[in-house]
Amino acid sequence: MGKFELKGKTIVRLETVEAKGRWSARLDRGQKLTLVDLKGHQAIDFLCFSATMPLDRINLPNTVKLNKSLYITKGSKIYSDHAQVMMSVVEDTCGFHDTLAGCCSCEIDRVRYGVEKHESCRTNFIAELAGWALGPSEIVSNINFFMRVPFDDSGKIEIADSVSKPGDYVTLVAEMPVIVVISNCPQTDNPAAGFAPTPVEVSIWE
Repeated sequence: MGKFELKGKTIVRLETVEAKGRWSARLDRGQKLTLVDLKGHQAIDFLCFSATMPLDRINLPNTVKLNKSLYITKGSKIYSDHAQVMMSVVEDTCGFHDTLAGCCSCEIDRVRYGVEKHESCRTNFIAELAGWALGPSEIVSNINFFMRVPFDDSGKIEIADSVSKPGDYVTLVAEMPVIVVISNCPQTDNPAAGFAPTPVEVSIWE
């Protein structure tokens, strides 16, 4: 897709990711990525990698420690294995995003819910990473945008009903050249996608 102007922004790429779908793109430094929860209550599982060699990738323990928060929101920075700032959150209408629960997989859903599945965020990640010559071993702990995972003083956590509303969005700016990979969560056995996955919108702009 070529660039076009929209409300003073130069849109590099604008797409709707279907329910249960996957998506990836390369962003140059300074380009922005906006993720829109079109219908509300839809988790977007998110990974990012350095687009230059040597390979560096998102590191959530570094991100949590350096932001001093278990949640991602406006002002948060996403750090890499090498403690480099990969992306920064510059806008957020939802309020917070999960760093604890990771991605769903067919294997863990078999253990948690006793169901046999052929689709999950892990299978989406594997398929999308292959297009960048990256393998399953590059799937590390990910951010879950628009997913709510509260915890109590004892450390107990749960995947709870999302607070995201239709049209809520988060915008990140690339602080280095990055490859972003997302899975539009296909989960139907917990509230991550409101028990009924829906499409989301993604755009890259500058």
